[in-house]
Amino acid sequence: MAYDHPVQNSEVYLPSSAPHTCLPPPSPPSPATPCDEHPSPLDDLMPLTPPEMQKGFPSFDQRLSRAVHVLATEATSLSSLTLLYDTDPAARDAFSKAVEAIKRSHGERGKLVICGVGKSGYIAQKLVASMLSLGIQAHYLHPSEALHGDLGVVTKYDTVLLITFSGKTEELLTLLNHLESSIPMIVLTGNTNKSTCEIARKRPNTILLPAPTFESEKVSFGVSAPTTSTTMAMALGDALVIATAEELHVNLAAVFAKNHPGGAIGASFQVSPKVSDLAICLADMPDLGKGPSTGADVLISAYGSESGWVRCGTDQVVPPRCIKQLEKCDMDSPTTKIDGLMIPSADWIRVPAEMEVTVAKERYGTLEHSDDTILAIMDDYELIGVLQAGDLA
Repeated sequence: MAYDHPVQNSEVYLPSSAPHTCLPPPSPPSPATPCDEHPSPLDDLMPLTPPEMQKGFPSFDQRLSRAVHVLATEATSLSSLTLLYDTDPAARDAFSKAVEAIKRSHGERGKLVICGVGKSGYIAQKLVASMLSLGIQAHYLHPSEALHGDLGVVTKYDTVLLITFSGKTEELLTLLNHLESSIPMIVLTGNTNKSTCEIARKRPNTILLPAPTFESEKVSFGVSAPTTSTTMAMALGDALVIATAEELHVNLAAVFAKNHPGGAIGASFQVSPKVSDLAICLADMPDLGKGPSTGADVLISAYGSESGWVRCGTDQVVPPRCIKQLEKCDMDSPTTKIDGLMIPSADWIRVPAEMEVTVAKERYGTLEHSDDTILAIMDDYELIGVLQAGDLA
């Protein structure tokens, strides 16, 4: 049976009111932030850089002061090294012998083999690169690789240069045991005499090139990192390279230009060379004098001539091409009786010093016996040198 009566519930109805809308409960209050609890002025905020980093960070002046200290230290050591080779007889004699040894190898179609380990190895490679660019045959040999087959690069015509500041690098001492005693040996080291250099003690005939620092790197910088010592080795090596190259080549700039055609350096040589760049100065030629001389005298003088030229006074020259044509029967003959040997100034062709080589070659290369033609290079009315037309590059 159904009953017709109101259903009981908990809702309350208001007459004439809008329909009821359910609202979500309010959000709980946000927790207070530190700034809200303890507000701080801007000046009291913590710095972004931790205190320990701020404390150890150098100032501008401190940074530059350290740099200047390094530069000044190395400059002082270079000055001391310069004084050593300017005044010390033993150092000067050793340097001269080193140049002679390298020149001797060069003349015998040999080379300079340079060895070093670590930083000294990098210096060795740089010196090899410099020598090759200046027309000196050189090769870098790592001592460890040498003991595993590369030792074959060393021939009896070579000279070996070892670079070691201590003078007792283990790898070099081991290598020394496998090099023929007849091979000239140079050691570039921080030691100033052979008694303190282990390599020189093991090989008494070694040429010792001292490259000391005026104080240890530990004293200078608080750490024994190769800095001043490597600068000394590099500087002395450069001195050896330049001194040797200038004695081997009459026109060193032309040799360098030929071997270094690339980059900014190569571009600087693109200016057309002048005949004056190739001229051989008469003052640099051995003089036979005005007395009687023979073909043998010419040959002996030419042997001691860097350019191969010989002169008789200032009005006769003997170029290398003529000297090479001397025969055995000419050795005892007077030079005046050897046909075509000495070329008098009356037969020279005057050429202005500023003439470009290409122009001179076109102009004089078509002459009869053009290669033997003597060109007198003139600066106004002054003779600055001579060359044969066949030597025009």
